[in-house]
Amino acid sequence: MTTGLPQWMYPPRDSGWEADDLDLLPPDAPKHIELLDGALIFNMSPQRSWHDRVIRRLSAALESAAPAGWTIEAQMTVKLDRRSRPEPDVIAAVVPYDPERTRFLPADVALVVEVVSAESADRDRRYKPLLYADAGIRNFWRIEDETGLPAVHTYELDETTSAYVATGVHRDRLETRVPFPVDLVVADLVR
Repeated sequence: MTTGLPQWMYPPRDSGWEADDLDLLPPDAPKHIELLDGALIFNMSPQRSWHDRVIRRLSAALESAAPAGWTIEAQMTVKLDRRSRPEPDVIAAVVPYDPERTRFLPADVALVVEVVSAESADRDRRYKPLLYADAGIRNFWRIEDETGLPAVHTYELDETTSAYVATGVHRDRLETRVPFPVDLVVADLVR
């Protein structure tokens, strides 16, 4: 026996999904949907407490450190182009808070953070960094679970190659001046 998909899951045009279509999904659609190269990606696997805690605590730490005029958001999308609108775990943007915002634009985003989970590992490690770099987002952090403790891998965009270069792996303390000064004990993200 086969069951049909809900009507909203079918692309609205023959050429497929576009980034702005995510704003038109019905209220009963899953909360976390990304668009990557025109394909809908559903983040529906159960989220581990570790993943949620890292996102919440990192967001709070960045909010405390961010200069005036910056916005820190968790699990909001970035419209990279017409066919890609990923949802990083944390975003630091150089724009004021807007309660009506549904997405960010790459020119406003200074940092994207992906907290790696089992279902998103390949996208977070290989695919999304390429998209973020191509869009010109200057800083990318990837947080890995190393036997229960976070390890923060930091990257900065090399403008001559349009690719990220590693700037460090932080297991004890994360001290950085970009995109703004941050100093935190990495283990505090899960303690």
